[in-house]
Amino acid sequence: MTVAFRPRPSVVRRDSGLYAYERALARRGLTPIAGVDEAGRGACAGPLVVAAVVLGKAIPGLGDSKLLTASTREKLYEQIMASADVGVVVIPPGEIDEVGLHRCNVLGMRRAVARLTVVPEYILTDGFPVPGLPAPSLAVWKGDQVAACMAAASIVAKVTRDRMMVSLDAEFPAYGFAVHKGYVTPGHRLALETHGPCPHHRFSFVTVAREMGDNEMGAGVA
Repeated sequence: MTVAFRPRPSVVRRDSGLYAYERALARRGLTPIAGVDEAGRGACAGPLVVAAVVLGKAIPGLGDSKLLTASTREKLYEQIMASADVGVVVIPPGEIDEVGLHRCNVLGMRRAVARLTVVPEYILTDGFPVPGLPAPSLAVWKGDQVAACMAAASIVAKVTRDRMMVSLDAEFPAYGFAVHKGYVTPGHRLALETHGPCPHHRFSFVTVAREMGDNEMGAGVA
């Protein structure tokens, strides 16, 4: 049985800076370090986007993508893409429905790491362990708030996905994808009730499945 390698115990305070994990691992010779995160896990429409990032240099202003303004994310995205090694995977709604969300998340993280051009010595994943990665790894709770490489991955994943949802909005303007990005909001619920789901909705999600059922029942009564 293969046992995951972990570096010697080290206390990393969550308030010791965004590069504390990277510094602690580097002191043990574990570089380069990849951070992996996703965007779109909780949405009921649109893809799941997973990004893996190995930073080439420190980037001022990095942070959890959800806590940054859209304009700040865009600026940081350009800096990350220009200076870091990045792997991105887009998993469409149909695959999520067929395989399941969590399994897609795990598979997406493996694929994103595989798309890096450098081989990481250690991998930090956001939230939960990911078996089958090509290097030792550690799951970090809210890692995009405490580790720079994961913050960068969260920004790449979110900006990539947000741009895709804006494009979908032009194709399916009735749903407001450019505003809510596929997440459940009162406006999105109303659009589902009025128009039913489009091909980019996740039919395995309860919010969408409920509207499918209501529409079918309504058609039968009519």
